[in-house]
Amino acid sequence: MRRHVNILRAAGLVILLVFTFPWPALAAAQTDTIPEWLKPHVGMKEGQIAPPVLLRARALYMEKRDAGAVRNPCYFAMDPTRPNNLPSGKPGKRFYMICEASRSFAAMPAGHGGGRTLPGVADFKNERRCAKNFGNALESSLTTGGGYLTSEIITSFKGYYRSSARNYTPFTRSFVQFDGEGETANARKREIGGHAGMLLRATCRRKDPSSPYADKGGYVPVGTLIDYTGGRSNGCTTWPLADARQLMPMVSGNRTTVYIYPESRDIDAVARMVAAGGSASQNGLYWNDMCLNEIGTPKFWPRESLEPVIARYDAAHPPAVPKPLPICNDP
Repeated sequence: MRRHVNILRAAGLVILLVFTFPWPALAAAQTDTIPEWLKPHVGMKEGQIAPPVLLRARALYMEKRDAGAVRNPCYFAMDPTRPNNLPSGKPGKRFYMICEASRSFAAMPAGHGGGRTLPGVADFKNERRCAKNFGNALESSLTTGGGYLTSEIITSFKGYYRSSARNYTPFTRSFVQFDGEGETANARKREIGGHAGMLLRATCRRKDPSSPYADKGGYVPVGTLIDYTGGRSNGCTTWPLADARQLMPMVSGNRTTVYIYPESRDIDAVARMVAAGGSASQNGLYWNDMCLNEIGTPKFWPRESLEPVIARYDAAHPPAVPKPLPICNDP
């Protein structure tokens, strides 16, 4: 019993250190807690996970596992301070799957929130490669760093696409809901979760009364299937289709943790460091060098101040009433 209590105390100390101290000191203090098999995957190179991201992701997972909130042997992490697209043109790998029991690690591409531009009011748009703006406001389309738990999976029909000269194939997309706490607590209200970086851009309606997806008039939407892997999202985490097909079954009915770096305190600290002309690593902070050089100063937009701005703008600029899709020319 005493040994069990000591283990719990040690785990609690790890969690406290991870969420309190700057990462160089933390990395030095906690390197021994990382399993030997995992250490080659930890670092700043492409395909590796940065030490502070892993340590916080492990701490979150340990906390929720020990509390009985999760039983999944795997956990996830994401680092949107890394580039979404590499100089080579390939998508950057910045979403991580860690399964310590089976000694399995995988890094894969993931899209960040694109943000928005409100002309004459506010500009919190992100470019395709590097994320500069983060936040947790409703309708902001921004990524929010912090801890999440995966929840239910919802699969919805998006439309048909032409898969051959004579065949149309239905496209459905699964979405795993994230539940958060603290700054991520409104994840469900914001409809934040994970899904494949695929969409169907509907262009017309086709008569197909036998389809289970047909509307009351017997029509189904038809369009073009678009893969936006390496693109931007509306705040969700997006994966390549093949990776999404691997991840979804892992969390179906078996929730786990997702830790997304950076949190608001990290962003504010890096912003102060940039303003002072300092270096992130030399000041006990972490941000990917390539992206920090590209974005200049990152910014966190808190919902308390940004949500009223967005609400007023959207009220003054209501979206156009959608028009019915035209009938498809092809049979």
